[in-house]
Amino acid sequence: MPKSCNGGRSSGAGTGIGGHAPQPPAPGRTGLTAGTTVRPSCQASAMRPALKSGLLPVWRDRDTLQIGIDPRRAIALSGMRQAAFVVGLLDGSRERDQVISAAARRGISVETTERILTLLAAGGALDDFPASTFRDIPLALRARLAPELATTSLAHRDGDGGARSLARRRASVVRIEGDQRIGRAAARTLSAAGVGRVEFVRPLSGSPDPSRGTSKPQEHRPATPRQQSSPGTARVTRTMRSAWMALAQPDQHDHTDLVILIGRQPLGRLAQLAGDRVPHLAVAAGEAIGVVGPMVVPKRTACLLCMDYVRAGNDSAWPLILAQLGRRRPDPPACDAALAAAVAAQAAAQALISIDQNPLASAAVNGTLELVLPDWKWKRRTWAPHPACPCSVTPPDNRQ
Repeated sequence: MPKSCNGGRSSGAGTGIGGHAPQPPAPGRTGLTAGTTVRPSCQASAMRPALKSGLLPVWRDRDTLQIGIDPRRAIALSGMRQAAFVVGLLDGSRERDQVISAAARRGISVETTERILTLLAAGGALDDFPASTFRDIPLALRARLAPELATTSLAHRDGDGGARSLARRRASVVRIEGDQRIGRAAARTLSAAGVGRVEFVRPLSGSPDPSRGTSKPQEHRPATPRQQSSPGTARVTRTMRSAWMALAQPDQHDHTDLVILIGRQPLGRLAQLAGDRVPHLAVAAGEAIGVVGPMVVPKRTACLLCMDYVRAGNDSAWPLILAQLGRRRPDPPACDAALAAAVAAQAAAQALISIDQNPLASAAVNGTLELVLPDWKWKRRTWAPHPACPCSVTPPDNRQ
């Protein structure tokens, strides 16, 4: 059953406008009474009310209007016999007083219209259509982004029809580096979602690109300890720390809001992003496993180097393995079209959360989201900041 709001006699506090959830209607009480007034204290007269996009109004019976179909989104409003005309006015083109006046000309009392607006707002089915925000957006672009606006408004329970999220997206710059197949798919999604500028950077010449095979199969004979001797975990971690501190120099000209790194990246690039304080999202796919995360917020969350420190602590051979990963990749990669699409979609979703809210809101902060085929369910794995990592050299009050 959907959430229910009634039109019976109640105080203003019981409507949900002041932050209280609307109460379900009592049996037999479904009618509006002309003498009952709900003061919509949180609805300014200058607002332009619009029924929340993406919710279909349907009638449960002659007296009960349901907004939305799925019970997780829908609300049912009783005592709404006269609501059909009022709901038809809620397209965002009229200010609240104009809606009331238009309804009054059809014989619907001010009290009835106010109660309808109040109940819709209390149930989260009403947006304040931001005419000033949309005025500068071309009509064709607004139509193309309508599904994005409807989705973010419902998902985040925004009361502005998704206008704030749209403004943040249009002002954002996202840079994608690495694997071409996953990177291009994520870039297309972000562009379609209204992100103002999406830059895709191919891997540097000579760098392995796991999305593309080579004309000649490469030999996969692993290096032996004689060929690749391990310098030891302690020495490797000291070397990584020194290199990181030397490379983490801020770039005053980098105005990127988010960088998506697909595949293993050089230590220098990670250190540069940390020095620039640029949030970055790691993405990887191989061995029939997709991984999205961590979402790194420099000086506040676990970074990619933290993960290597943890692995080195759990596996004494990890430094030797890590030294080989910079030069070699499996060919072909075990990442089929479906896995690549799923990883790209998850990466784009986490990027949009970072833009719409902030990077710390992502589920990939201090963790990775992992899809291990043939399983169908994404699972989260936690990665805590490592105390030996240079990214943890920060005042304690800035750590998460």
